[in-house]
Amino acid sequence: MIDLSVIPASSGCYIYRDNENEIIYIGKAKNLKKRVSSYFQKRDLDPKTRLLVKHIDSIDFIVTANEVEALILENTLIKKHSPKYNIDLKDSKSYAFIHISGDVFPRIGILRRATMQGKLYGPFVSAHDRDEILDVVKRTFKLRSCRNMPKRPCLRFHIGNCMAPCTGAVSAEVYKKAIDKADFVLRGNSEELAEKLRLEMEEYSKKQEFEIAKDLRDQIYSLEYLNNRQHVSRRIDHDEDVVNYIVRDDKIYIMVFNVVKGSLVGKEEFSFRYHQNFLEEFLVRYYSGHETPSEIILPDASEIQEEEAYTSAEDVVFETPALKREGDNISRSLVDFLSQRHGKAVKITIPKRGDKKDLLLLAEKNIEIAFFSATSKVEELGKRLMLPDPPRVIECFDISHLSGTHTVASMVQFRDGKADKSNYRRFKIKTVEGIDDFASIAEVVSRRYTRLLEEDKTLPDLIVIDGGKGQLSSAVTVLKKLGVKTPVISLAEREEEIFIPGLSDPLPIKKNEKASLYLQEIRDEAHRFAITFNRRLREKALTD
Repeated sequence: MIDLSVIPASSGCYIYRDNENEIIYIGKAKNLKKRVSSYFQKRDLDPKTRLLVKHIDSIDFIVTANEVEALILENTLIKKHSPKYNIDLKDSKSYAFIHISGDVFPRIGILRRATMQGKLYGPFVSAHDRDEILDVVKRTFKLRSCRNMPKRPCLRFHIGNCMAPCTGAVSAEVYKKAIDKADFVLRGNSEELAEKLRLEMEEYSKKQEFEIAKDLRDQIYSLEYLNNRQHVSRRIDHDEDVVNYIVRDDKIYIMVFNVVKGSLVGKEEFSFRYHQNFLEEFLVRYYSGHETPSEIILPDASEIQEEEAYTSAEDVVFETPALKREGDNISRSLVDFLSQRHGKAVKITIPKRGDKKDLLLLAEKNIEIAFFSATSKVEELGKRLMLPDPPRVIECFDISHLSGTHTVASMVQFRDGKADKSNYRRFKIKTVEGIDDFASIAEVVSRRYTRLLEEDKTLPDLIVIDGGKGQLSSAVTVLKKLGVKTPVISLAEREEEIFIPGLSDPLPIKKNEKASLYLQEIRDEAHRFAITFNRRLREKALTD
């Protein structure tokens, strides 16, 4: 059973795996929850997609800061893993860059592969946005775009869009100042130019020259697009790992991002009990079994005790032979160990701002979703049911039969918001003949909790019965006889109404609320488990 409730409504990439844990499909979405849910809710899927859904056994996802990052990450992951159901993306499908050449009078243009000298900006997912930005920068700073400078000026010079260094009328120094301004804008500092264009747009609007004003508006949008910097794809020539963690309830939750040549290619997550020096111990154990990158990016720069001159730098960096003082998180022995594993000096960076800091924040966001989205469901359910504590362990019962034959029951257990399949149980109903769901529920509840009491095992925090007031009443009667004081509720499937003992009306909880959706998820799993068992018994009887 795939748990769709833990998938966030954020932009990012989703990764489908089969029952052998092989990646079979990678996709991107502006809203992961909507996109992934559509695979399992739509009935008019094409044959290929139906076949894909049939083979999905588990779902993983990586949350990104925006849709642009999701597009770039999808491209990177598909090229790395080549999933069976994805279209094969050739290198020609790589996203293009804006390029400023390394000539005396640099040319500005588009470059798909980083094979030429000069500066690269991007990559850009949208060709339209890229071309808009390129056009604005070229026209504003009057930069040449010709591959080979002609001996006489072209049309762009005559309409005022190029300084025409080919004529010799402009010095290399003046031209370089224009290049520096273009570089300033292309690195994301476009607000100054955008403000200038806004003033122009207002002037043209006053003159009622609306077509020109519209063009300027589009150019402003393109410049603002530049500020949407990609955290998942950066132009660097070495590999990095980004390690971030959260300490909560005496446990450590760690996320490792693997960044290859500036592109995020994967993530791994871990959790364990808190202890002193946990980070150093984790890094030693992790890199004993994984390839060590040239740079490791770590959090908590604010906790580092360093001299004023050191902490005032943009990033706090340690690498062999530089050492941190006694009492700091990263020791010389660890840096030496990592460098030995890598074969040369490894740089430990603790950023205060910039792209690397953004990557740490993105890793932290993924930790929250990976480890604590399930916890929020549990807490919300406890709050809406007015329980003294969140119901960490929930057991749910369902009855299944075919016209009163082969009657069976299922019990599924959810622990901390996730299915705990090791504690699922199946029951053949022994004391009931024909169709009697009330008596069947009474039997299975009695058998389950009589056994737990006899074996002195821990009872759940909440019991859920699939059905209405009748099924609930049967379960309550049995639990009272056994002396079990665990809270018990029922969920009536048609309107997803929640009933509790002593009240004739259902609780005022809407079926699309988080608490109700969690109960529906548990009930649906119990229903699936019961039907599977019933079908197996019928097939066996047919074979016999």
